[in-house]
Amino acid sequence: MSEAVWTKLAGLEKPTLRQLFDADPERLDKLSTRFGLGEEENATGILFDWSKTHLDDAHVAAFEQLAAEMDFAGRRAALFAGAVVNPTEGRAAEHTAQRGVGADESVALAAENHHRMAAIVEAIHRGAMGEVKHLIHIGIGGSALGPALAIDALARDGAMVDVHVVSNIDGCALEQAFAACDPATTMLAVASKTFTTIETMTNALSAIAWLRENGVEDPYGRIVALTASPAKAIEWGVDETRILPFSESVGGRYSLWSSIGFPVAMALGWPDFAEFLDGAAAMDVHFRDAEGMANLPLRAAFADQLYTRLRGCQTRGVFAYDERLALLPDYFQQLEMESNGKSVKVDGSPVAGPTAPITWGGVGTDAQHAVFQLLHQGTNLVPVDFIASIAPGDDLDPAHHRILLSNCFAQGAALMAGKDSDDPARAYPGDRPSATILLDDLTPATFGALVAFHEHRTFANAVLMGINPFDQFGVELGKAIAKQIEEGDASFDPSTTALLALAGIG
Repeated sequence: MSEAVWTKLAGLEKPTLRQLFDADPERLDKLSTRFGLGEEENATGILFDWSKTHLDDAHVAAFEQLAAEMDFAGRRAALFAGAVVNPTEGRAAEHTAQRGVGADESVALAAENHHRMAAIVEAIHRGAMGEVKHLIHIGIGGSALGPALAIDALARDGAMVDVHVVSNIDGCALEQAFAACDPATTMLAVASKTFTTIETMTNALSAIAWLRENGVEDPYGRIVALTASPAKAIEWGVDETRILPFSESVGGRYSLWSSIGFPVAMALGWPDFAEFLDGAAAMDVHFRDAEGMANLPLRAAFADQLYTRLRGCQTRGVFAYDERLALLPDYFQQLEMESNGKSVKVDGSPVAGPTAPITWGGVGTDAQHAVFQLLHQGTNLVPVDFIASIAPGDDLDPAHHRILLSNCFAQGAALMAGKDSDDPARAYPGDRPSATILLDDLTPATFGALVAFHEHRTFANAVLMGINPFDQFGVELGKAIAKQIEEGDASFDPSTTALLALAGIG
């Protein structure tokens, strides 16, 4: 049945953005919505403006029909109920329970784990483990990207503890953290769901050796383990009192809200981390309860599918006009491409069309002088998301932030309007789509809501495509071959064999 809807969608008219605005005086009201984070009239919030996309009433109606046929309501209910929504691994996906929205027993367990984490964070801040000025957080993938993003976004002004996130197995990354830390006042956080991840455990052993070599008598006494496998952490040498567990049903790229957020709480303090959770929970409730076009993540997914499936757009640009959000494109890249970079449906059958676009981006205004040439005049149609904050993150002359926001809004306007010229080299075709996410201010609550919005947007896209966004078997093959190389237990093509020989490996 869904193929008939896709056929219907493909046959709809394709008016330009200017024609859409001219034809519907209420377009801005329909597609630009403010999401409030509180009951008070002046509560902080976020504006989600999708009016400069090619969504119109006909497309929305067809996409709502598609959502119904793909059982969006049922899959969403299963997500929040803690049912199995990751069938290839037989698991639930209970990241929302970490924020207090989900199955009762899962919410209760998450609250218990958060209580334990809060106690350890507050004890360290009080000096119960001696003077702690630095924390080296060792993880990879979601267990590193999420903390790095949150700390960079929220802890630039007076972090309670100086946190360094290390993910790369390249020793240069770890040495850079060592150079910035005093071993006598440094703790380690080791984040691994299984506590067997080779990159993480290798980095952790090197960090322990660094502590020991610099006079720390009991380096294992400086470790906090963040894991879904507490027994493995104990076996590895971490004291049970310094293990912060999280549920097996929390996936790596969705784990920031669990004990993986420990370094964020260390940097911000527990009250701000709790506010971060609350902001995400507000978006959870909206996503759970709002229907059709009124559901902001689903609305975004409608536009995503319009461009990827119907207009052949292979990429999506994300540009943060805020230096504090410089890591957002990297975070969304993993969230979206690891979740929806699939070629088969939940039932194992091939997907009939393209799935996740390549997510990429940068920071404004730097990107304007680098990649925006292609966005405005290139042959690729690239939908763009602009993300900014009305309130500045600095105390300098207000001209800085005024110019920043003016450039952000001007780029969206220019992509849409274009410009005619008798000189082809100076002509801009226009009719190029963008969406704008405008925060009142970058606070723990708005940041939490922003990240949760993108989690749900990713899930909504998966439902519309009929795929499972919660497994990631595509990352395993290369890792398995790397292990074979380490063990000297494989033969390879002539090119790989020559590279190994040249590098002195094997």
